[in-house]
Amino acid sequence: MSRSPARQGIRPALVLLGVLALAVNLRAGLAGYPPLLETARADLGIGAGPAGLVQAGAVLMMSAGSFGAAPLAVLLGRERLLGAAVGAIGAGSLLRAVAVLPALVVGSVLIGLGIGVAGVLLTGVVKEHLAERAGVVTGGYVVSMMIGATVASAAAVPLAVAFGGWSLSLAVWAVPAVLAVAVWTPVAGRIGRARPVAPDGEATSVTDELCTWRDPFARRVACYLVGSSTIFYGWMTWLSPFYEQQGWSPQAAGLLLAVWSIVQIPAALLIPAAAERRRRWRFWASTTVLSSVAGTTGALVLPAPGTPLPWLWAALIGIGVGAGFPLGLALIAWRTPTPARSAAVSGFGLGVGYCAAGIAPLVMGLVIDLGGFAPAIVLPLAGGLLQAVAVRLLGDRPG
Repeated sequence: MSRSPARQGIRPALVLLGVLALAVNLRAGLAGYPPLLETARADLGIGAGPAGLVQAGAVLMMSAGSFGAAPLAVLLGRERLLGAAVGAIGAGSLLRAVAVLPALVVGSVLIGLGIGVAGVLLTGVVKEHLAERAGVVTGGYVVSMMIGATVASAAAVPLAVAFGGWSLSLAVWAVPAVLAVAVWTPVAGRIGRARPVAPDGEATSVTDELCTWRDPFARRVACYLVGSSTIFYGWMTWLSPFYEQQGWSPQAAGLLLAVWSIVQIPAALLIPAAAERRRRWRFWASTTVLSSVAGTTGALVLPAPGTPLPWLWAALIGIGVGAGFPLGLALIAWRTPTPARSAAVSGFGLGVGYCAAGIAPLVMGLVIDLGGFAPAIVLPLAGGLLQAVAVRLLGDRPG
């Protein structure tokens, strides 16, 4: 049985503040790069392939970090490792201030690794200290992630102009990482002093965590997150190019992507809270999957570039992916018996999901080159089908 922060002498509000501060950094470092990609290419004299692989490599390192986070937490301590992971994000951002390809690659790898580790450990922190409101808290920190990403992508070009270079714009995101570590360090210290010895049945070994793949629940969660990641990262990469191919201007296609991003924020905040309050996880998860699939199907069958329909399709997909991800993380917190187990299951699920996140946009791009957008859009539809099957197997009980 996990112990509440109140019983440990730690205020839940203080833990929540630390969680939100850390979460701001879990997408910002990656979101600031795509708007500057073409500028970086021109400055470094590299092709589209190497420039794109910088981001793909960072996402795949998120997968590696997710797989390794739970075993490392057993050895090093969850709260200490969480601070170190966000510190790595800050170090990677600062390294990218040097406008050479090796610094960009190594910095991006550090950022991806830190994001992967921190994302897993946050679920364990929520399980241990904020379990009574896991759905609301998970939605809150996912919204914090989204806000960080939105600000980073919107501010990337203006910051590059203001500071006189794309590399300095990327380095700015070391600042919120350092601030987050400063906020989290005293919280982690208080948790470490207050935490009692784990009761019988809660001790977890590295071997236990490495065997998570044998757990049917963990495998179903992984399938759910693979489906969600395939839809999210597939459309994040190709929504704007798809409508540019339909005749839209780059500005209009970019605005459509902004709408897709913005509608995710209220969806991530409200739907997991509703699922927690009504104790009907399957209903709300099914609703989000249906929303994603409906929007994807609409874009495929009836793109209708001269009508308002593309805005509806983008909003439906945004609602689906915006709420689907935190619903998956909240379910882990509800269904796992201990914080260590919560971190292990989320590490396995996110690790597999981030593998899909790194591969899906690449596969879609290859299919687009071979046969156009229509067959490529079948991939996010397949992701929705996989997610729906996982929802069915996971069941209706939220906790």
